[in-house]
Amino acid sequence: MATDHSDRLAGTSAVPFLAADIGGTHARVALMRASPGGARGVETLAYRLFACAEFTMLSELLQTFVDADVQVPVKHCVLACAGQIMGNEVVNDNLAWPIDLTQLRHALDLDEVAVLNDFEALAYALDGALADDGRHLCGPSTPAGGPTLVIGPGTGLGAAVHVPGPAGGFVLATEAGQMDFTPNSVREREILAHLAPNGGYVPFEHIVSGPGLLTVYAILCRLQGEAPKLATPEAVTAAAVACSDVQAVEAVEIFCASLGSFAGNLAMAFMATGGVYLAGGFLSSLFELLKGSAFEKRFLHGRSARALLSQVPVWVTEHGRHGVQGAAQWYLRQRMSGMPGHALAGGAGL
Repeated sequence: MATDHSDRLAGTSAVPFLAADIGGTHARVALMRASPGGARGVETLAYRLFACAEFTMLSELLQTFVDADVQVPVKHCVLACAGQIMGNEVVNDNLAWPIDLTQLRHALDLDEVAVLNDFEALAYALDGALADDGRHLCGPSTPAGGPTLVIGPGTGLGAAVHVPGPAGGFVLATEAGQMDFTPNSVREREILAHLAPNGGYVPFEHIVSGPGLLTVYAILCRLQGEAPKLATPEAVTAAAVACSDVQAVEAVEIFCASLGSFAGNLAMAFMATGGVYLAGGFLSSLFELLKGSAFEKRFLHGRSARALLSQVPVWVTEHGRHGVQGAAQWYLRQRMSGMPGHALAGGAGL
């Protein structure tokens, strides 16, 4: 027998909640509520972007937002985070600090904290503006039906897949950024040899990310017997766009080609005929270089794979507020269905 959970959603829409997208560099925080009138969707009441390094822990960051922008008591929070849930902690090497869910709940006097993967949240946002804001990179301009991928290199490398179906379908989180990197050229073999001189595991994330781009640039400088002149991924990106540093240009070329291989691998694994969205401001700043790079060639792979992958459109889209919106959509869906969240601290369930 079906259960009517409309009373749950009605109660949720009357009470705002916190939604936060916590990355290794930035945290996006919003005060949200369900769209009024029973429409599917969320309404943003307040929003801010924070630099994680300016805070000693997540509770301090969220309290700063609450003090500045929240005038009513807030008892519920949903977090979209990179990392793994270990007991009451979210742990990831790319986060500015470990996240203690129990400490967070007590510090902000919350009844409940729900957690999901950050790229899982982005995949839930495919129902909204994330799918509308993209710039076409390659493949058909119109997608066929089927699973859709969201991939994003930033401080780390994240990915999730949205599978269509009843009630909006469902989303699968992944740790695809931790898959083994496979070189596709002699130059990439040289880079891999520097990263793992005695052999062993090197994840894609160590090449296809902001820190990975900086690492590749530094290795290319050493291969040329030069000291690196650039100290941040942003500086490498800017120098590549300006064509002012030979190693920066080559590092971005390797980054784009390796991203193509990674995206093509996932598109094959998930039969992503609905398309691939490459998310993040980092990629938006590289759009023209990405378009002129070996990305598409490497994405298409070869032989039988090409028949499938040539039918998969690829777009570049801004990350922006989509993570917090997707997290809020997931949270409201959980409340409406009465299903428990991925991880909770406090409360009796969603």
